[in-house]
Amino acid sequence: MLLYLALQALWTGLCQAAMQHYPAAWGHYDVCKSQIYSDEGLTWDYMACQPEAADMTHYLKVTLDPPNITCGNPPETYCALENPYMCNNECDASTEELAHPPELMFDIEGRNPTTFWQSTSWKRYPKALLVNITLSWNKTIELTDDIVLTFESGRPEQMVLEKSLDYGRTWQPYQFYATDCLDAFTMEPKTVQDLTQHTLLDIICTEDYSRGYVWKYDKTVRFEIKDRFALFAGPRLHNMASLYGQLDTTKNLRDFFTITDLRIRLLRPATGATMVDENNLSRYFYAISDIKVQGRCKCNLHANSCVFDKEKLSCECEHNTTGPDCGRCKRNYQGRTWSAGSYLPIPKGTANICIPNNIGPVIGPNVSSLGVANRKEARVCDNELMRCQNGGVCVGNVRCNCPSAYSGLLCEKPRCETELGGCRGPSSGQPPLRPPSSFGLLPLLLLGLALL
Repeated sequence: MLLYLALQALWTGLCQAAMQHYPAAWGHYDVCKSQIYSDEGLTWDYMACQPEAADMTHYLKVTLDPPNITCGNPPETYCALENPYMCNNECDASTEELAHPPELMFDIEGRNPTTFWQSTSWKRYPKALLVNITLSWNKTIELTDDIVLTFESGRPEQMVLEKSLDYGRTWQPYQFYATDCLDAFTMEPKTVQDLTQHTLLDIICTEDYSRGYVWKYDKTVRFEIKDRFALFAGPRLHNMASLYGQLDTTKNLRDFFTITDLRIRLLRPATGATMVDENNLSRYFYAISDIKVQGRCKCNLHANSCVFDKEKLSCECEHNTTGPDCGRCKRNYQGRTWSAGSYLPIPKGTANICIPNNIGPVIGPNVSSLGVANRKEARVCDNELMRCQNGGVCVGNVRCNCPSAYSGLLCEKPRCETELGGCRGPSSGQPPLRPPSSFGLLPLLLLGLALL
């Protein structure tokens, strides 16, 4: 009976090992630390890490200028741009089914009919119909994919996309859009395909998203992030190591893809490539059904998760760092100057962790593992990272004084494991750091079957 129970336990462990999930993409820097066994015992291995990319429109605040630019107050009837005689679209802010508030730019797509924000019509022509749409995160964001705007009213004939890195205090252009770049902005028209590694940071004006008018099909306006990544990572982004290396060593490049705010400046609505019909100005307006901004919280490679709490994003900092962006060392961990993590060397990078105060000089450069590159004392009895286990007591913030039944750096090993015959009873020590290897369990399972 005992042998049967032992075999049953072995089989359960084998199944759990087979089902255990491991991170598949270490090259994406999704793990901040892991426990490993070294010649000196159990220790932490620290790695550069960053949160996964996400749809950042879930976490923003949108502001419109002028504030009363949204249609519906008073109610207004609009005509279709492609058919001036089809005037059956009504906007009424007091009726939910007919209202077009700004939040409809960020709701779930795929509804029928399509939901969208809409501006007032160009009723003050020839005075310009100007609208600023500002997206604010109150947090630094790293862009990871194209910014995509979907228009329901025909794409604007003149538009500027701007970014801020200081929470909206100052702005820089990201890209200009026009049917005629020379006429609108005195800039030669270019496309992202004209850029090279040396001119990637150039601000261009493109006519790709404004020229021509096919109302039912040409709805999107893009700011091409991935095409710029491809200049370093290759057409299909296979060589991300090259891109990460460039981001690591070129601050201007890293800052180019980093924002706290975006601003969409709508300067001239679609007119259908014709003269403006002054007798039917209700044909001209802006309407946006969707805005996509894909990115991640900037955590300086010191966190792999970001939380949204009390209407604010903040990194869940590791490596003894703190702050909204993990931009400084925690109290009592200022043994050396704070430094951002590094993508290099690929694939785990360098954590550049903050170390405790007053532990003496650091031995060698900080790579990823305390106890390998830093002083040995910084490895154990750290209240945040390395607690003594199984009733062990920390001695001088240097080592663990273990009970007689346990040994190891953190008292994590039952002493009977090192004795002849091993442990006969169930272990009260820590669970294994990794699920049991199927290769280690299989011989035991076969042995048990042979004994049966």
